[in-house]
Amino acid sequence: MAVRVAHVGTGNVGRLALIELVTNPLFELTGLCVSTPEKVGRDAGELAGVGARTGIAAVDDLDAVLATRPECVVYCAMGDTRIPDAMSDIMRILAAGINVVGSSPGLLQYPWGVMPDKYIARVEDAAQKGNSSVFITGVDPGFINDLIPFALAGTCQRIEQVRCMEIADYASYDGAEVMHYMGFGRPLDLPPGEAPMLLQPGVLTFAWGTAIRQLAAGLGVEIDEITQSIQREPAPEDFDIAVGRVPKGTLAGLQFEIRGMVNGYPAIVIEHITRLRPDLRPDWPQPAAGGGSYRVEITGEPSYAVDIVPSSRNGDHNYAAILAAAGRIVNAVPAVVAAPPGIRTTLDLPLIPGKGLFAPTGLVTT
Repeated sequence: MAVRVAHVGTGNVGRLALIELVTNPLFELTGLCVSTPEKVGRDAGELAGVGARTGIAAVDDLDAVLATRPECVVYCAMGDTRIPDAMSDIMRILAAGINVVGSSPGLLQYPWGVMPDKYIARVEDAAQKGNSSVFITGVDPGFINDLIPFALAGTCQRIEQVRCMEIADYASYDGAEVMHYMGFGRPLDLPPGEAPMLLQPGVLTFAWGTAIRQLAAGLGVEIDEITQSIQREPAPEDFDIAVGRVPKGTLAGLQFEIRGMVNGYPAIVIEHITRLRPDLRPDWPQPAAGGGSYRVEITGEPSYAVDIVPSSRNGDHNYAAILAAAGRIVNAVPAVVAAPPGIRTTLDLPLIPGKGLFAPTGLVTT
């Protein structure tokens, strides 16, 4: 029997999640909520770009979507820049007795030790009231920082360090809001009050602290502190990317690390290397293939260096990575519906193997 699912948000991740919700017979779409006025009234199939009508018209009223009585809401509204609103939405949905799987707010990926306990308690109270559960995930923060390293760690006899890396060219990334708060195309010498949101003091440790804390919990490690470092590279000249022009001297390359420290040693490290041109900072790590890849390194016995290169027939590495985030979210719906009430994490859920996804497009020959 299909799971009744409503959907919120049709941005970069949300639109790709919606594709699976309207094409996979494991799901029955009951409603669609959007925030852009121009999308209101349009059919979900049209907004997903699948070329087929579903009979579900987009609305801008969350309560109207909840009234369709879904078992789960796939929540892909922007949460990074509207954390209080996103948290309020999640608690409304949970209290209404509806499960949530989504991409935001990212703090709910693993909030313990990151969010104040009183805010965690409010989410847990809403979940207990509605007998519902919530699971927030993605790529990074997401399965690159939990599912993949945990799978590898489970084969080791000793672990000294876990490092998760994203190495990508973001020139083709069509997300102006995300690019803005990362600081790309903006001056490097902005005063503190005008600095990009991601580069303000403590924001990196806050945003990726959930991933650090979850890895630590899975490995049984007690983190003493979380530290961060940032390197920036200016544009050598004016050039254009998907979201507009990058003026000479503005941010065009960014490297940062977030480290979970144990007795002064970086036991867990998350590193990002983001360029807007492949020729910038050749001394920084390069992607394993194409324009972007992820790498999970475990130093121990045995040690691992695993490169993950997302690709797609319908887009480049950035598109493929977003598609992977959407897949992880939507495919988790049945497990989250079946889970006990509360905030659920990768540590709580069973392995999600991709049941029902096999759909060959033609014969494969060797």
